[in-house]
Amino acid sequence: MPALLPPALEPFLDVLRCPVCRARLRPGHGSLRCPSGHTFDIARQGYVSLLTGIRATSGDDAAMVQARTRFLSTGGYAPISETLTRLAADVLPARGTVADIGCGTGYYLAGVLDRLPGARGLGLDTSVRALRSAARSHPRAAAASWDVFRPFPLGDSTVDVLLNVFAPRNPSEFHRVLRPAGRLIVVRPTERHLAELRGRIPAMVTIDPDKERRLRQALDPCFEAAGTRHVAYTAPLTRQEAIDLVGMTPSARHLTHADLTDQGPLPAQVTVSVLATSYRPR
Repeated sequence: MPALLPPALEPFLDVLRCPVCRARLRPGHGSLRCPSGHTFDIARQGYVSLLTGIRATSGDDAAMVQARTRFLSTGGYAPISETLTRLAADVLPARGTVADIGCGTGYYLAGVLDRLPGARGLGLDTSVRALRSAARSHPRAAAASWDVFRPFPLGDSTVDVLLNVFAPRNPSEFHRVLRPAGRLIVVRPTERHLAELRGRIPAMVTIDPDKERRLRQALDPCFEAAGTRHVAYTAPLTRQEAIDLVGMTPSARHLTHADLTDQGPLPAQVTVSVLATSYRPR
């Protein structure tokens, strides 16, 4: 049976655009379609498949999504979500629009929507496995498949707050879809993030020490920083939580099962250290 239009998706019909011709999208029979006839299916799990016909650059696989869901449910990253939510709440209008680019399972988007009962949220991600969770993460969270490196299927100046948490960035598209008074909130790791795990599992992806300079270089033409918060704490870990924490990161694509499970004792605690910056459009 074709999926009905999810209630959380309906409010975004004024924001979404056909990725082929940029026209507005309207509900069809289990799909969204534009006046030119381009049609995009709504999955039974509730997300809309806008990224069709071309393979996405990457995306979390089933094991990564399961690891992410298990770890985030422990509250290990709750302070990051709380900081991100406060930054969004400072600037988001009462009935504002939030888009999470590279939303994963929708954990951070749901946190913002919990705090702001009048807001609507849209998560974009390449991973259909993650989007199945994102579409169920909150009653006001819609979800759509998309690749951050392509022009977003969103109208100009339609978003009040953009979230970008541990995800790739597309500064020119961020700038295009943000309203002039909007904010882009970027969360990224510092060199100390997960240091204990990196020391124990050498195959984990390292953090580029030049990361901050490259971020400034990429964003400066379109954005200026309005404020940064350093979220740093030590989190206790069970062995399974340590395995899940590694397994939900990009490092999982470069590790074997043995790398994750045959390391002997894993750290009983880990340093969490990230920067969250709110940017205003230039």
